[in-house]
Amino acid sequence: MIAPDHQAAVLDRITRIPIFATLRMESVSFDTGSCELTVPRQACYDGVFESFHGGILMTIADSVACFAILTQTPVDQIMTTTDMNIRFLAPCLSDVRAKARVIKKGRLMCPVAVDLFDHAGKLVAVAQVNYVLLDKMPGR
Repeated sequence: MIAPDHQAAVLDRITRIPIFATLRMESVSFDTGSCELTVPRQACYDGVFESFHGGILMTIADSVACFAILTQTPVDQIMTTTDMNIRFLAPCLSDVRAKARVIKKGRLMCPVAVDLFDHAGKLVAVAQVNYVLLDKMPGR
């Protein structure tokens, strides 16, 4: 179980990330190594077949994976996605519920499994996201 003060710090950090507000992420819950959240379906994020755009679903998977990692690291941990894959199983015609679980927090690498469900609980996509934990911000 995540300590209440760490949970509050993680929530404070992620709500300041612009994509959090842009996608209107809500109903965020945490446990050690996991995060769950909901993103409401908005027509402006539909793909060509009037369902949640796959690229937006990937963005949601990437974000919730990061949030799950933050439950096991300092909230100011610097990290970045190294790679990810997603398998789309069904169109998402409703809000999406994302559930992320850290597979293994290594010294540097941290793979995360993400399941995406529609409003009825149907599994619409599965993803794996890999992050690298960094000691300092790369030069820009």
